[in-house]
Amino acid sequence: MSKKWNKTVNIALPLLLGGGILYWMYRDFDFSQLAKANEQINWWWMLLSLIPGITAQVFRGLRWRQTLDPIGEHPSVMHCIHAVFISYATSLVIPRSGEVTRCGVLAKYDGTSFSKALGTVVTERIIDSALVLLFTFIIFLMSIQMFTSFLDETGMSFTRWLNHFTTTGFIVTGICVAAVIVLIYFIIRKLKADSKVKQMMTNMRDGILSLRDVDNKPLFIFYTLAIWVSYFLHFYLTFFAFPYICDLGIMVALIAFAVGSIAVVVPTPNGMGSWHFAVKTVLMLAGIPSASIAEMFVLIVHAVQTALIPLLGVYSMIALAVKKDDKSGEM
Repeated sequence: MSKKWNKTVNIALPLLLGGGILYWMYRDFDFSQLAKANEQINWWWMLLSLIPGITAQVFRGLRWRQTLDPIGEHPSVMHCIHAVFISYATSLVIPRSGEVTRCGVLAKYDGTSFSKALGTVVTERIIDSALVLLFTFIIFLMSIQMFTSFLDETGMSFTRWLNHFTTTGFIVTGICVAAVIVLIYFIIRKLKADSKVKQMMTNMRDGILSLRDVDNKPLFIFYTLAIWVSYFLHFYLTFFAFPYICDLGIMVALIAFAVGSIAVVVPTPNGMGSWHFAVKTVLMLAGIPSASIAEMFVLIVHAVQTALIPLLGVYSMIALAVKKDDKSGEM
């Protein structure tokens, strides 16, 4: 009963959070405008934007395969790509579950060590997070005025936030941070006492350190850059599908992309709600004639590009099932 309850909460809470943000954003939106907008949208650009959305995941699968070699794991390249496709689809149902899912796919179809694979995924996440932060920092320096306006508009100005903090607030925060550190310390001590868990943590450590032994580091860098260039094109090409949006230029697209990439950290399905709000705010600051145009843009783009994710996931599940049946037939 407890497992079912936890699973229900893990699915329901992100949906409620994302749904709540969307309701708040679109509570006064006239949805009849979507029918009129359909006549103005260039759907060829929308379809074209899906191609880099696919290549981003393909490059991620290729890069992941490369990081598994140094730890003695050699799964099929296509299995790695299929695992990535399935992981994104799974994360739509349970946010942040994709990392575990894709390691499970390789463990099932290639006998890859689950814990070692998970370690390489942790390495990937660290690298991608660092790259996003670096990218955002560079864009911030190039467009500091718009970023400052964005923080003020969203109420996230650091000085404003700091001014609301009292001495008691700082003390309570300090106590909470200390309590978390102490809790983590005791959890780690307890885990180290369990031999199975200890072996798993050792495997994860090997996976995390796999990057230092990657044979072709320039290729790894290429894959990493290709992933994020693909993600950006996946977003930027949609600008050309909409009147008013297409005139904003690449710099606005870069800022919106950077802010949107950070917004998806909020645990909702594919950044639902948080991404809409962040990108809409940037577009408004860039001079969009009305809020409804920005709201329409983020609603349609997010819906179309999110629809691609389960399609790729279903395709990969079918492909893996067919391959498994073929092998069974040969036996």
